[in-house]
Amino acid sequence: MTDTLPIEIQAPDIRRWRQGNTGVDFVHEFDSGMPGPTVHVQALTHGNEICGAVALDALLAEGFQPTRGRLSLAFGNVAAFERWDPAKPFESRYVDEDFNRVWADDAMHNGDTVERRRARELQPFVDAADLMLDIHSMNEPCAPLMVCGTLDKHARLAQELGTPADLLLDTGHPAGLRMVERGGFGDPANPRRALLVECGQHWEAGAAAVAHDTLARFLGLAGMAPADWVQAHVRAPLPAAQRLVRVTEPVVARSSAFRFRVPVVAMSVIPKAGTPIAEDGEHVWTTPYDDCVLVMPSQRRFKPGQTMVRLGRYVTL
Repeated sequence: MTDTLPIEIQAPDIRRWRQGNTGVDFVHEFDSGMPGPTVHVQALTHGNEICGAVALDALLAEGFQPTRGRLSLAFGNVAAFERWDPAKPFESRYVDEDFNRVWADDAMHNGDTVERRRARELQPFVDAADLMLDIHSMNEPCAPLMVCGTLDKHARLAQELGTPADLLLDTGHPAGLRMVERGGFGDPANPRRALLVECGQHWEAGAAAVAHDTLARFLGLAGMAPADWVQAHVRAPLPAAQRLVRVTEPVVARSSAFRFRVPVVAMSVIPKAGTPIAEDGEHVWTTPYDDCVLVMPSQRRFKPGQTMVRLGRYVTL
């Protein structure tokens, strides 16, 4: 069971980064004084996804300075992270609501939840960014994924980055707008681009390594770090090739009776269309096409309204 997975990452003490230079707690900004892009990097969009905090903590401790453009580094939902307890690792994802579903203006500027207040604080940095990296991790063991939102322009950015091996174009979330979809990021004609990296299972040591590598390579791609700095900081080579999955539909639990009817392994492929994969009472889900990819399946806490797996197929741009 997921609840028994070991905690292999030590959550960093980020209290020393509370007071930055922006007037907003836990946000630090660095201006190179040279022309270049404005880049925003965020960790802890979810409070129990600590691998990104490890990477940002190390970058700040190193005293990194961009060689061009302007860089902002933010610890996102710190209020949730402050509740982190390794004995209850799933209970600090958020405080009041999912911080990555509040980025539409009508959500962000209405209501007084912890997450909406924090989104309003971070909005200027998100809205100023030409490029953005949001560092996440996953409930279940899975190879790293780059979530490219719904638009091809973000998948092309992931291809320029060259990592990880698996890239994902999805259908968004009906529960609310993600940060990487806000404003110009959600406009196919706008040059602003953003990526959301899923570094692996939340607390496996490899997730922190992926967060470090992805951040270093992203800064290099943005022209903010020289090639020798990037090479000195990455821990794994680029994958030999990348694959792009386009999600066509989610499988959403209708009740707590939801059950999978096939063994579920992340990124596994079901060869034949019409194969039953899950049931919920009398409703049965089948694969809609041949070579259907099972993306980010969840095998815990089956409950109504929860996305249990996403169905996709391999495509080329």
